[in-house]
Amino acid sequence: MNSNDYMRQAIALALEKMNDYEGGPFGALIVKDGLVIGRGWNRVTSTNDPTAHAEVTAIRDACKNMEDFSLEGCDLYVNCEPCPMCLAAAYWAGIKTIYYAATRKDAAGIGFADDHIYDEFSKPLAQRAIPMVQMMRDENMPVFTAWNTLEGKINY
Repeated sequence: MNSNDYMRQAIALALEKMNDYEGGPFGALIVKDGLVIGRGWNRVTSTNDPTAHAEVTAIRDACKNMEDFSLEGCDLYVNCEPCPMCLAAAYWAGIKTIYYAATRKDAAGIGFADDHIYDEFSKPLAQRAIPMVQMMRDENMPVFTAWNTLEGKINY
């Protein structure tokens, strides 16, 4: 199998699950050392979970199958450029390379907000559509201090 084969699988998965009315037109594979270790498709509408994007569900599947929260050394194949949430999830998971087909502008052309969210992130906090209000930092800092000194913690 090569990169084109994995991408074709991601595209086919997107089409299949979209036609099954499980969610939007997005499919993803996680590949490690030539083996598909995780599959995911958009399940937002079928699970009423706005975080159930193809990349996130593929990451969850791969982590479950690998019994590890780290997917270091794995590649992500997805039929569309990841939204900011999915891109962040890929970073958190340690994905090595992301391969994608359609762009976020292509997704915007069919009604998805990915490009808008990318634009929001480039704005100063005060100019974003969702207000962000910092509060009670001093009361929270002891939690961070406790984490910093917690013995036996698993860093990630």
